[in-house]
Amino acid sequence: MKFIELGLDEKLLKGIESAGFKDCTEVQEETFKHSLKGKDVLVQSQTGTGKTAAFLITIFQMLLARDDFKNRKALILAPTRELVLQIEKESKILGTFTDLKTASFFGGIGYDKQEEALREGVDIVIATPGRLLDFAQSGKILFSDFSILVIDEADRMFDMGFYPDIKMILRKLPPSSRRLSMLFSATLSTRVKNLAWEFMNEAIEINMSGDQITVDKIRQTLYHIGTNEKMKLLLGLLKKHNPGNVLIFANTKHEVVRIAASLTANGYNCNYIIGDLPQKKRMRIIEDIKSGKLKYLVATDVAARGLHIDDLDLVVNYDLPEDYENYVHRIGRTARAGKSGLAITLACEKYVYSLPYIESYIKMKIPVEWPEDDLLAEDLTTDEFVKNFISRSKSASPKRADTAKKKTKAIAKKEKTYIQDEKSQKSRPAAKKDIIKKTTKSKGTPVAKKQSSQKPIKKASLDDRMKYYQEKYGETFVVNKEIIPEKKKTSLIDKIFSIFKIKKG
Repeated sequence: MKFIELGLDEKLLKGIESAGFKDCTEVQEETFKHSLKGKDVLVQSQTGTGKTAAFLITIFQMLLARDDFKNRKALILAPTRELVLQIEKESKILGTFTDLKTASFFGGIGYDKQEEALREGVDIVIATPGRLLDFAQSGKILFSDFSILVIDEADRMFDMGFYPDIKMILRKLPPSSRRLSMLFSATLSTRVKNLAWEFMNEAIEINMSGDQITVDKIRQTLYHIGTNEKMKLLLGLLKKHNPGNVLIFANTKHEVVRIAASLTANGYNCNYIIGDLPQKKRMRIIEDIKSGKLKYLVATDVAARGLHIDDLDLVVNYDLPEDYENYVHRIGRTARAGKSGLAITLACEKYVYSLPYIESYIKMKIPVEWPEDDLLAEDLTTDEFVKNFISRSKSASPKRADTAKKKTKAIAKKEKTYIQDEKSQKSRPAAKKDIIKKTTKSKGTPVAKKQSSQKPIKKASLDDRMKYYQEKYGETFVVNKEIIPEKKKTSLIDKIFSIFKIKKG
């Protein structure tokens, strides 16, 4: 079906033409059958199938052509900043010839520009749940203004812990009978369906199975390899395929950084994104990979959510995902909008246990290839390089060690160890310390020292100590009079061996 056959507003059709859209995708056609009639839809669809345009075109048509939606607003919820910005970009293209204004709202940056957008007026609000609630609590966004709601990538939202926020937002919106609601999710889990049942108005379920995309459009290959040889195999595969761009997935932040360091050490222009990366740096890296400036990107599943890269040549599962659904999310990034792609998976002894669950989910056995020795490339990575890479990227916190040292200096320079009498020693209490806290005035002049109020334990006599050691170790100790104890500070165990010697028998 072509867009011109849908009876859309003329201004919207011009925007669709400027976006380069002519024919509806399958998910768009199925969605429009119901959404353009004002009916709620619950859609299962993978990334890259055209779902964003499906709900944006519905929103524009409702706000432009339907009297009951005029002067109303639309709210789109998405799990990540990147997805919010992606939706905003597409919305502005589609709305080029309309008077409707679109703006995005997400955390990690200041409030000023977003507040300015609200003052100027916004018709389509695209937001992450947290920042939306911030503006709502300050009264700058009114939930009562929204007559259209879209929840995009609902399953990802739940995985990221947004479920309570979403339920709170839904309770504050106008009732389901007075709004149009569209929910999109890669999987229709129980929680997603419960949400639809509770907060949507008899939503029509549209199930666009992702299995067809996974099986037919993506060439999948799996290598069984030991953990200690995974990097050598990855280097060999990159040399063999020489992809224009590649997205590499690992299961932990630590492993992501290490892989990026190793690829850099071996001459690849590589970077990484993890969940706690500063927003400006994260957006710069994503822009670099999209523009072609950066060819190799390493990421965790959480960090890559909402990351859309057109014409991605290769996806590498450096680690098999522990969640079988994430396998589909990962490899689906290289076959967007029906295009073909290549996905390579490295199955090591640490994560291979998840392979049966993945193959059961995608209803196929992933083709296995066995790496020959010549496919394992030389790895030039050194521990020192990785350490310097982490330090340069500021992913580690070297200040922690300095903080620990400063805390240690707060303890008095002179530390005395006291030994209790035989009865008290059985409980072996911690040694008492005189704590001296030093502070300085603004000019650097020391002020009075504050010492611990605790009184030192009375020092045990030599006979008492001899008796204690004999009972403690079952040996007979005698004083070594040839050794004169040094006055400098020594540990208790050093004193034992310097003052006493064991007499055999």
